[in-house]
Amino acid sequence: MGGMSPIFRRSGGRMEKKKPQERLVTLIGKPGCHLCDDAQSVIEKVCGELGTPWEKKDITQDEELHRAYWEQIPVVLVDGEQHTFWRVDEDRLRRELTG
Repeated sequence: MGGMSPIFRRSGGRMEKKKPQERLVTLIGKPGCHLCDDAQSVIEKVCGELGTPWEKKDITQDEELHRAYWEQIPVVLVDGEQHTFWRVDEDRLRRELTG
C-alpha cells in the first residue's frame, strides 16, 4: 500500500493552480464567421484583463482541426483542452482561467 504514495504526491503536484498568465487560450475559427468574431471579442477582453496569452487558429488552414471541430466553431481551448464552442461566456472563461 505504502508504495502508492509517490503517485499521489506526483499527481498532487499537477493539481497546483496555474496563474492566468501561465494558461493559453486558443480560438479556432474561420474567416467571415460572426460567432468567431464575437468569441474573439470576449477572449480579447478576458485575456487582456488577466494577462493570459491567446492565439487564433484558422480551421480552413488546418485539416486536423477541420476534422475535429468543423461542426462546432468557434471552439475555445484552454491549455489545449476544449473549454466551449459556439458562444463564449465571459464569466465562465474568467472563472476557468482564474481557477
